[in-house]
Amino acid sequence: MIKHNEISQFGYSEYVEIDLGTAKMLFFSGQLALDPDGNTVGVGDFELQTEYIFSNIQQKLQTAGGNMKDIIKLNNYFTDISNLPSFRLIRNRYIDTTRPPVQTSVEVKQLFRADVLLEIEVTAVIKN
Repeated sequence: MIKHNEISQFGYSEYVEIDLGTAKMLFFSGQLALDPDGNTVGVGDFELQTEYIFSNIQQKLQTAGGNMKDIIKLNNYFTDISNLPSFRLIRNRYIDTTRPPVQTSVEVKQLFRADVLLEIEVTAVIKN
């Protein structure tokens, strides 16, 4: 069974939950540094945007009954890949560095708005 959660006003689900029987797999849409009103948090500040995104991911996983150790895959989209070392420092405060998730990081010309510097997609598996 597939469960759609937090359906956006823009016509997509924030995340989809798939029941695997003994666990559930969650696929998160790209997470951005946007406040509840849609304003960019930390304009021009890559570290603040990264921290905000990981904090939101952590909260959403907890709401779904999991935690950051349940992350199995990260897809990261940077507007400037030179921020990768800063990203890793912040990421490592949130993930289990002894069992890190697989990860893909790419640089893109621009995300959906020019003031958004990073987007992170997450896949997690939470045991029942």
